Amino acid sequence: MVELYHKNITKKIIGASFEVHSFLGNGFQEVIYQRALEWEMSENNLSVQREIEMDIYYKNLPEPIGTRRADFIVEGKVLVELKAIIQLDDVHLAQVLNYLKVYQLKVGLLINFGSKSLTFKRLVL
Repeated sequence: MVELYHKNITKKIIGASFEVHSFLGNGFQEVIYQRALEWEMSENNLSVQREIEMDIYYKNLPEPIGTRRADFIVEGKVLVELKAIIQLDDVHLAQVLNYLKVYQLKVGLLINFGSKSLTFKRLVL
C-alpha cells in the first residue's frame, strides 16, 4: 500500500474546505473562501500561515527575478492554493507544482470553490 505524505493534515484541510463550501456555496471571490478556510483550519487545530511570499531565483543570478505568494502553508508541510473559478485547468496544476519547488515542500492541495461542487487536486512533488 502506498503511504500518502501528510495524509492526516490533508484530510483535515479537505474536510475544512468541504465545510466552507457547504456553508458558502459557490459564487464568492477567492478571498472570501480564503478567510473562511483559514478560520476552519484553525478550528481543526492546524497551524496556518497565510500568503507567505517567496523569492523566485533563476539559475545563478544573485538577485531574485520576482516573488510569488502561496495562499497557505499548513503545519509547515502542506501548500494550499485556492481558486474560485468554474473549472481547474492544467495551468493551475503547474502553478502548484512550481510553488512546491520554490517552497521546497512535497505536498500541495489545489482547491476550487468556484464550481457547483467543491473540487480539489492533491499534488506530490
